Amino acid sequence: MLPVDAPDGAWPAVEEFLRARGAAEMYHPGGTLLEHLLRVARLLGEWGADPDLRAAGLCHAVYGTDGFGQALADTAERALLGELIGERAEALVHLYASCDRGVVYPRLGSGRPVVFRDRFTGRDRTPPEPDVRAFLEVTAANELDVLTHNAELADRHGPALYRLFAASRDLLSNAAWDACVRQLGRYAPDAGPAIRIAALDHLVPTVDGEDPRH
Repeated sequence: MLPVDAPDGAWPAVEEFLRARGAAEMYHPGGTLLEHLLRVARLLGEWGADPDLRAAGLCHAVYGTDGFGQALADTAERALLGELIGERAEALVHLYASCDRGVVYPRLGSGRPVVFRDRFTGRDRTPPEPDVRAFLEVTAANELDVLTHNAELADRHGPALYRLFAASRDLLSNAAWDACVRQLGRYAPDAGPAIRIAALDHLVPTVDGEDPRH
């Protein structure tokens, strides 16, 4: 488990696990998937996230996501990841991975509590608010890092992402919201009332006909 005061880059067992599963070889805007994961964890730390949330950010792509089908581990290995980062952090990773975004993202702007659809099981459930807040923090850190390293994706998806985060402002920390405004605020005038993002995560340019969202 990560020590409470673990500084960025001081998580050798977790990094070794991610490397062993191929994260250092997978392309991602800004370098490799591993580099992206480390940046997300660092950004969460800059926003004041606790160690569990930072660890969840570091491992948020381990089970794949609705927008990133290349899982580094199967959900049958949840106990293994739990041993590395702790049960709380692992539960947040699983929540992030299991989110059916086409269903959940619109719900973020239509009242509280937020009912999640699990894309693995197809079932709805209502996570406690602290978990939803953690989900939004990781989402914001992930998307801002992606768009920082790909201007074309920023212009294509920036307006929709601004709408998403504006609709869920009450669930974001002040630091996360401030970062969203700094990076996405230029898209605010074009924002409409609807949220239509279905699966935006770990986007890469299309190569040889591949899906740019993996």
